[in-house]
Amino acid sequence: MDIVEQSISQYLGIQAKDVKKILPLFKNESLAKNDYLLKTDQYAKSISFVRSGFLRVYALDEKGEKEITQWISNQGMFITDLSSFMFDTPSRWNIQALTVCDIFTISKEEYNNLGSFIPQWDHLEKLFIAKCFVTLENRVFQQLSMSAEQKVRQLYDYNAEIFLHVPHQYIASMLGITPETLSRIRRKLIS
Repeated sequence: MDIVEQSISQYLGIQAKDVKKILPLFKNESLAKNDYLLKTDQYAKSISFVRSGFLRVYALDEKGEKEITQWISNQGMFITDLSSFMFDTPSRWNIQALTVCDIFTISKEEYNNLGSFIPQWDHLEKLFIAKCFVTLENRVFQQLSMSAEQKVRQLYDYNAEIFLHVPHQYIASMLGITPETLSRIRRKLIS
């Protein structure tokens, strides 16, 4: 079982035999550095699994002057604008490749068809959406309750590779700190 099959099985709670049934619904795609998977005001018509690379989810502030990074996705994660995907609304997010990316994408039409391949899909989809919600809740709690040093340390412990491949201003934005604060904390962590 490769990383795609394993991650889909683990993340969505689908048994290996069922993953084999739905894997052909996912299309392999490559994104060049700086390519967009989705832009603001487009409709999210697919959900993608990141096999390799880093993608940034960001929007502009109300004045349209400052980019705010909401999330940086990498290997083993799913990515889309979930609100746009689920509710057919224009996306408020841009999703841009920060590196060359290899992704596996399922269209909304095929996603909505998963119940015909997996009888318990209604239940599994609820768990999938709940995991997305819990992830968001945890991010909000961390943003409100952790110090800048705690945020950087937690991200470093969880995903040190992000610091090697993603511009630090994007990481700082995602953590809600300044690039200077991130640099100071990183130096302290490394020494």
